[in-house]
Amino acid sequence: MYIIVVGGGRVGYYLTKALLSEGHEVLMIEKNATVSKTIADELGSVCLHGDGCEAATLDGAGTARADMLIAVTGDDEDNLVACQVAKHKFNVPRTIARVRNPQHEAIFKKLGIDVTVSSTNIILEHIEHEVPSHPLMHLLTISDKGLEVVEIKIPAGSASVGKTIKELSLPPESILSLIIRKERKPIVPTSNTILKAEDQVVAVTPPESEDALRAALIGR
Repeated sequence: MYIIVVGGGRVGYYLTKALLSEGHEVLMIEKNATVSKTIADELGSVCLHGDGCEAATLDGAGTARADMLIAVTGDDEDNLVACQVAKHKFNVPRTIARVRNPQHEAIFKKLGIDVTVSSTNIILEHIEHEVPSHPLMHLLTISDKGLEVVEIKIPAGSASVGKTIKELSLPPESILSLIIRKERKPIVPTSNTILKAEDQVVAVTPPESEDALRAALIGR
């Protein structure tokens, strides 16, 4: 797979090394001449000095044949522009952008970026997983379908405990796809499945239905 990485900071540097070690063909683009030379001295010709937001630079990097472009500069706007130019001018099938400000994620997705990665949200999701007061955790975003895969832990005392799924007021767009119970194999729920305390429910839902789904499953 041919992958272009825009940005030669710490994230871009270690990402490039990891992708190279996995056998991918990788080219990093870095606009700071000093940083570019330092990386080129260590990694060789995999680092190109140039601005990854400019079509001419991307053209010289062979972006038209790239399978993926990953923009990980420290500037959200640069990451957005690099991904948009790659997708709309060079028809790169997959674009991934680093997002420093989580509030920008929705804009990136609306503008066609396939995957956004926010370190802030990743940390928050780990907190949500560890802290009992945050029972809903995001597992996966399916951007092109406008869906989220989430995990919800049913707390003791929830009104849903002891009820069958068909008795719950679930949002019609949300689907409960898996239930994980302690010391038992995961089960695919049916309308007659009875929920128990500490059940870990994996669901597929549109983001706008998350609050209603959470209320249906953990409402007290």
